[in-house]
Amino acid sequence: MAGMEAKGIRVAIDGPAAAGKSTVAKIVAEKSSFIYIDTGAMYRALTWKVLQNRISPEDSQSIVDLLAKTDIDLEQGKSGQRVRVDGDDVTEAIRTEQVTGSVSHIAKHPNVREQMVQRQRKLANKHDIVMDGRDIGTHVIPNAEVKVFLKASVEERARRRYDENMQKGLTTDFETLKNEIEERDRIDSNRETAPLVKADDAIALDTTDLTIDDVASSILEKVNQAIINEGGSG
Repeated sequence: MAGMEAKGIRVAIDGPAAAGKSTVAKIVAEKSSFIYIDTGAMYRALTWKVLQNRISPEDSQSIVDLLAKTDIDLEQGKSGQRVRVDGDDVTEAIRTEQVTGSVSHIAKHPNVREQMVQRQRKLANKHDIVMDGRDIGTHVIPNAEVKVFLKASVEERARRRYDENMQKGLTTDFETLKNEIEERDRIDSNRETAPLVKADDAIALDTTDLTIDDVASSILEKVNQAIINEGGSG
C-alpha cells in the first residue's frame, strides 16, 4: 500500500461470535492506516450500563431511554482501542462473562439497534474505516467498498474463546462456551431487525482452518484493489 492514499474506503467485516472479526479488523486497520470501529464494543458498553442500572435486558424502552442519555466513546490509543462510557474507561469491564451473556439479548431490540446504527453511520462517514459487527455490510454501511463475512465452526469458535479466556486467567467450561455461542448465533440470526446474514456482495471467508494472518492478508488484497479503483475513478 506504500505510496497510495485511501479516499473514503469503508471496510465492513461481519460474522458470528468468535469468528475472529475484531482481531482481523484491527490488523487490517493498522496495516491500512484506517480507523478501527468496534461496533460490538458499543453494544457491550450499553449492556454494561444496563446491568449497572439493574434494567432487565428485555425492557427495550428503558434501555432506549438509557442509551439516549449515554455517551459511548471509542478512543484509539497506543495500546489499542479504549472504550469509555460517560467518560469512564470500561474497556476491561465490558469483557466479563456477564456482559457477554447479555449483549445479544439487548442488541436484538429494534429501537436499540436504530439508535446505535445512527451513531455508527456518523462514525463511518468521518474517516477511512474498518468496522466490524453483525450487520455492517447489510444494514449499517450497505454501500461499503469492501464487504467480508467471516465464519467458522462452532467448535473452533468455542476453542478460540476458551484459549482467549485462559490467557486472561478466566476459568470457563468448554461445553458451556459452545452452548453460549450457539445461543448467540440463534438470537443474532433470528432477531427481527438487521439479523446476522451475509450480504449478497460480501466475500465469504471460512476461518476455521486459516490463521489470523491468512485472513487479514486476504482482506488487505481486497482493500488494495478498492483503493486502486477509487483512485481510478477520482
